[in-house]
Amino acid sequence: MTLFWHRRDLRISDNAGLYYALKQGGPVQPVFIFDAAILGKLPSRADARVEFIQRNVAELDAAYRTHGSCLLTYYGDPVAIWKSLRDEFRPTAVFTNRDYEPYARTRDDAVREILEEQDIPLHDHKDHVIFESDEIQKKAGGPYTVYTPYMRTWRSTLDARLSTHDGKPVSFYLKPYPTESYAGRLRQVADPPPVVRLEDMGFEATDVPLPPPAAPLPVLEQYDRQRDYPATEGTTRWGVHLRHGTVSVREKARRALATNATLLNELIWRDFYSNILQSFPHVAHRSYRPAYDTIPWINDEQQFERWCAGETGVPIVDAGMRQLNATGFMHNRVRMIVASYLTKHLLIDWRWGESYFADKLLDYELASNNGGWQWAAGSGVDAQPYFRIFNFESQQRKFDPEYRYVRRWVPEYGTSGYPDKPLVEHKFGRDRALATYKTALVAARAGSVAL
Repeated sequence: MTLFWHRRDLRISDNAGLYYALKQGGPVQPVFIFDAAILGKLPSRADARVEFIQRNVAELDAAYRTHGSCLLTYYGDPVAIWKSLRDEFRPTAVFTNRDYEPYARTRDDAVREILEEQDIPLHDHKDHVIFESDEIQKKAGGPYTVYTPYMRTWRSTLDARLSTHDGKPVSFYLKPYPTESYAGRLRQVADPPPVVRLEDMGFEATDVPLPPPAAPLPVLEQYDRQRDYPATEGTTRWGVHLRHGTVSVREKARRALATNATLLNELIWRDFYSNILQSFPHVAHRSYRPAYDTIPWINDEQQFERWCAGETGVPIVDAGMRQLNATGFMHNRVRMIVASYLTKHLLIDWRWGESYFADKLLDYELASNNGGWQWAAGSGVDAQPYFRIFNFESQQRKFDPEYRYVRRWVPEYGTSGYPDKPLVEHKFGRDRALATYKTALVAARAGSVAL
C-alpha cells in the first residue's frame, strides 16, 4: 500500500508525485488534509478560499471515483493525522509534491520524522513550478537575484533538453506526466466515505463568486496588448488554479510558449519569486534588503483602514480595493498601483498590505505576493528600488482613461458622495517618501546595514 498526499495539486492529470506513486506499483490511496493550523488563523469563518478548496477537493474525489477509488479527506493537525494513517494503513511509502513555503517545510519535516519511525519513506517531487532554485543557478554558483539574467537562463535551460508530446517536439521540462495510464493501480474502494464539508470544519459558504473551472481559456494571443487595462477581461485568471494545482503549470507553460511570449514571462516571474523564497526564506517576514527594515513607517491605522475599504479618494486605488473585497481578485496592474500608494504615499509598512492581500486574495501565494509587495516597497530583489513611485493620476489616464473600471467599482465617483481630494496627494506623498527612504537608507549605509 502506498499513500499519496495531495496539497497544492488538486488534480489527477499531469501530477508528478501521483505519477511516481502509481508507477512504482499499487495499490495507491490518495489523501487530502485540511490543515487546522492554517485554517485556524483565517480571520473569518466565511472564507471563499476554503470554499474554493473544498469544492475542488470534492471534484477531485469524484474524479477518483470514476476509477473505482476515492480521495480520503481529513481535518486537523497533519502530523497527528499522519500518525493515524501510518498506523492504520502501514504504507510502504508516502508520495507528495514539494511545497516551498517555510511553514510547509517545517510541517513536512515533522511528518517525515514520524514516518521514519516505522521506516516509511516520504518521497517528494517537483510539480508546482517548472524549475526549482537549484536548477537555475548563476555560472559561478548560487541563486539569481535579478530577473532578466534569471529569465535568460530559465529559457536556455528549457530549450536544452527536447522530448516529444503528441508527436511534436517539446521541452523535456514541459512534457506532461501520463498519470491516467496507471490509474488501474489506484486502491479500489467499494464504499467510499464522504468528503469533509465546510460545516465539518466550522466554515460557511460565502457570497463571493468562486472562479470558474480552469478549462475555458481566454484568447491568449491578445494577452500582451490587453493585460494592463483593468476594465477589459484581458488576463488569464490562471492564478487561483496554479496556486491550488487544479491545472498543471506545465500545460500552461506549453500554451504560453506556443501563443504569447509576454504570458510566458509572467510564468517565469512566478518561478523567479519561488526561487527567491526557496533561497532566501527570511523574505517571508523581513525585507530582502535589511536596510529597508530601518524605514520609519508612519503606519497610520485610520489611513490603513480607509485604504482597505477603498476610501482613499484615489479612484483607481479605491476601485482596486473594492474589487478585491467583493471578489477576492484584483487586476495585476491595479495591484501595483494600490501597493505603491500604501507603501510610498501613505508610508505604511509593506507587510501590512501583504497581510491584507493574504487574507483576501483567492490566488494568494506567499512567494508571488511577497515578491510583489517587496517590489512595490523597493525592499526586494529589484534593481530599481525606492525611487519608483507610481503617479496614480498618470496610471489612471493611461490604463483606465474613460474611468470604466473606476465607475464599475466606485459608483459614487464624480458625485458629492466621493472625496474631492485623496488622503495623500501625489506630489506631497512622493516628496515625503523620497526624503524618508533616503534618510533611512543613508543612515543604514553609515551603520553598515546591507542595502
